[in-house]
Amino acid sequence: MGEGGGSDEREDAENGALARSDDGPTDQVPGVPATPRNRAKSAALWGAVGGFSFLVLAQAYLLLGGDLPVRYAWLFALAGVVAAVAGGAAYLFEHRIAARLAKRRT
Repeated sequence: MGEGGGSDEREDAENGALARSDDGPTDQVPGVPATPRNRAKSAALWGAVGGFSFLVLAQAYLLLGGDLPVRYAWLFALAGVVAAVAGGAAYLFEHRIAARLAKRRT
């Protein structure tokens, strides 16, 4: 942004990130690198979203007058299974989906 810096900085309108024109290509995927720790953290959060979504849908069904064939303890156990499956699927497939989306942007 300054004239004395030598590098021409501009703000990318799509994601708000600063890009430097003299640092090479700026079409890299924004965000944090896909380290195993970051992938595990993201998968755990997606698992929590899946488990809580299952509980919300079950509660909505009960509020609308439906009757579930299991008790609440089993609902929490099923929510745990849904969370584990959603988290495992997110861990296995998230980097593949991100790579495919990055190819589509170019």
